[in-house]
Amino acid sequence: MKRPLDILVLSDLHLGTYGCNAKELLHYLDSIDPKKIILNGDIIDIWHFSKRSWPKYHTKVIQKFITWITEGKSVVYITGNHDEAMRRFSGFSVNNFEITNKIVLELDNNEKAWIFHGDVFDVTMKHSKWIAKLGGTGYNFLIFINRIINWFSKKFANKKVSFSKSIKDGVKSAVKKANNFEQTAADICAANGYNYVICGHIHQPIIKKMQTKKGEVTYLNSGDWIENLTSLEYNKGDWSIFTYEKSKLRMDKV
Repeated sequence: MKRPLDILVLSDLHLGTYGCNAKELLHYLDSIDPKKIILNGDIIDIWHFSKRSWPKYHTKVIQKFITWITEGKSVVYITGNHDEAMRRFSGFSVNNFEITNKIVLELDNNEKAWIFHGDVFDVTMKHSKWIAKLGGTGYNFLIFINRIINWFSKKFANKKVSFSKSIKDGVKSAVKKANNFEQTAADICAANGYNYVICGHIHQPIIKKMQTKKGEVTYLNSGDWIENLTSLEYNKGDWSIFTYEKSKLRMDKV
C-alpha cells in the first residue's frame, strides 16, 4: 500500500553525479502516491553530467517522474543553478507538466507557499559562478572518495563516516550566514503576503517559524539526496520532513 501525499517537494537530487543516492530515492518514490510533485531545482546536475556516472537507477528515477506525468499527476520542474540550462524553457507547459523558475501554491485554509530553488540569494552564484562550479567538482570528488572509505568502514567497523557532509555543512553554513539566506527569503515571503517559503540549494532540511517585520512565516528546505536523503511532504494541511535514514524503508532491501 503506497502512502498518499497531497504534495511532494524534492530538490538537489544531482542525478548524473557519483553522489546521488538514486537507488534509495527510487525506493522512496515507489513507496508514496503524491497528487502533486514539485521538483525544486538541481534535479539533473548539468554542470557535472557524465555518462560514466549515470547508472540505471538514475534513469529509473527519471522514468518514475515520466510515469507520474502520464498518470495525470501534476509535476512542476523549478529550475536551479546546476540545471540552469532549463531556465530558457521557463514558462513551458503541457497538460499536467510545467517548467518554471518559481511558483506560488494555494494550500489549505487559504494559505500560500512561495517555492523557488534559492540560488538567487547566493553571492557565490551571483558574483563568482566559476568558484561555485570548481567547489562542486571538488565536492563530487570528495563524495567519491568518501564512498570508498565507507565501503571499508562498513565492512570492518559496521558504521559510516561522512567527512564530505561535515565539510559541506560548514561551508554552506558560512555561505548561508553571509547571505542571510533564510531571513532574506522569509522577509520577501512576508512582504508578499505568503505563509510559507520553500527552498532547496543549501542542502539543509528544515522547517521553522521565522519572524519578520510583516509578521511570522514558515521557512522550509527540502534538503538533498546526496547526504541527507530528505524531502518535504504536505498532507492534510501539515508539512513534514521525510528522512530516508530514519524511515522503515532503510530496513528494507533495495
